[in-house]
Amino acid sequence: MRITSIGGGPGGLYVAILLALADPRHEITVYERNAADDTFGWGVVFSRATLAEFSDADAPSYRRIMHASARWDPVDVWFRGQRIRARGNGFAAIARKRLLGILQGRCAELGVDLRFRTEVEPAEQLDADLVLGADGVNSPTRSAFAGAFRPRLTREGGKFIWLGTTKMLDAFTFFFREHAAGWFQAHAYPFSEELSTFIVETDEATWRAAGLDHAEADPPSPGRSDEASIAFCAELFAEDLDGHELLGNSSRWIDWVTVRNRAWRHGNVVLLGDAAHTAHFSIGSGTKLAMEDAAALARAVQVERGVDAALAAYESDRRAVVDRTQRIAGESLDWFARYHRYVGFEPPQFAFSLLSRSTRVTHESMRRRDPILVGGVDRWFAERSGLVVDAAPLLAPPPPAFTPLRVGATTFANRMVLATRPHGGSDEGAPTDARRRAVACLARGGAGLVLVEGVAVSPEARTTTADLGLYRDAHVGAWKELVADAQSAAGTPVGVQLRHAGARGATRPHGGSDEGAPTDARRRAVACLARGGAGLV
Repeated sequence: MRITSIGGGPGGLYVAILLALADPRHEITVYERNAADDTFGWGVVFSRATLAEFSDADAPSYRRIMHASARWDPVDVWFRGQRIRARGNGFAAIARKRLLGILQGRCAELGVDLRFRTEVEPAEQLDADLVLGADGVNSPTRSAFAGAFRPRLTREGGKFIWLGTTKMLDAFTFFFREHAAGWFQAHAYPFSEELSTFIVETDEATWRAAGLDHAEADPPSPGRSDEASIAFCAELFAEDLDGHELLGNSSRWIDWVTVRNRAWRHGNVVLLGDAAHTAHFSIGSGTKLAMEDAAALARAVQVERGVDAALAAYESDRRAVVDRTQRIAGESLDWFARYHRYVGFEPPQFAFSLLSRSTRVTHESMRRRDPILVGGVDRWFAERSGLVVDAAPLLAPPPPAFTPLRVGATTFANRMVLATRPHGGSDEGAPTDARRRAVACLARGGAGLVLVEGVAVSPEARTTTADLGLYRDAHVGAWKELVADAQSAAGTPVGVQLRHAGARGATRPHGGSDEGAPTDARRRAVACLARGGAGLV
């Protein structure tokens, strides 16, 4: 086939390598608008799983990448002068310029035609059998066929500036620093024997309050860095940099843009890498995703019959992976957008919140990866929860979810909640015998609290006539029996979620206002407290 790649970044070069390996008869041309040694950014991070895929796809380029990479295991969180280290990770990082050089050299070995400083119009390349849109986040290929790809570009998160530093780190490191204008964080990691990446990020309000929006009025000339902002960051993170420099490479404050496309293919044109999708840099995924796209596309071309089938298989294979990665990246982005809520935490709790910001990282998965870290956090949390924890390793503290919690006069045995179904099981609002038995059964489950959901504060507040309620004094006796049953079953406190159905409840005709109903319902709930001081909360 005649194959054209528009874009000579890692994704475009890697797919050219793999397609040339699959069939040396392919005529492959890569067009790149920049010079061969032009590059922007600093280091590129790969995980163990991605590196294993590179090894399987093309061993020679894999070996060269690994030889040129910095490798490390820990993740460090520096907060309020304390370092929390998490082990059991496994990363490799390489200078983006070095990576491009390796991939360019491998392309040359395999006969790929590389044309640098060459701009092409995507519509003029359609006479090729396959056209690859590997031209980045501002993809001209995507724009040329926007009606088919239907892209959606969303600006999310705060402002960030991509820098380097001469300080050599030995871990993927998060630094947090407070300025008079607000909080700033840095995402930093080593990528060579001399340099580390240092990305500084903050929210827009803090960025403006710190005066860093000066570049909006007087932007640096093309190719030049925002030196005033680099000096600001160097001063703010001076203690973390230990006297080392911060370096720019066409560095200026930018907004993160999440790219999504309804379709990735149109005829014989297909998107990959940042042209097709982006995922926030806090999970280090851009180049990784582009090169994984390249591997999947090369496999599909090799296995499927015809371009249409190959592109359909490629998109089907990769879309689920990318969607999952974008969800994880969105969770990470959201944590950094709201981490100001957590800066009152002590360092162990703050670090654990950061490290577990993705739903794919649980207490248990982190414990398997680094039992020393998690054991230390568990001990710290247990001591602050009032537990006396023995130092002997056989008497390990419980996970935070299973530590006691005291709220007012009530002590919950743990922080787990079991909730009942929100509808049914009432006799004009009062819990029935069947509902009491169901709550007692839940109480035996060992949770710290059984929560009865959707308890109406007035007859008009119900969504159905079967809803539970606390809108009559006559209900109190039945609720006391429910609480007593749960107490005798397991000693578990019972809670209620008081609610008003709003417009749904307002469809029932009634003669008066229920404005005081919530207050009356709360009074009745308090009246249902069981003997011994624990009960309905």
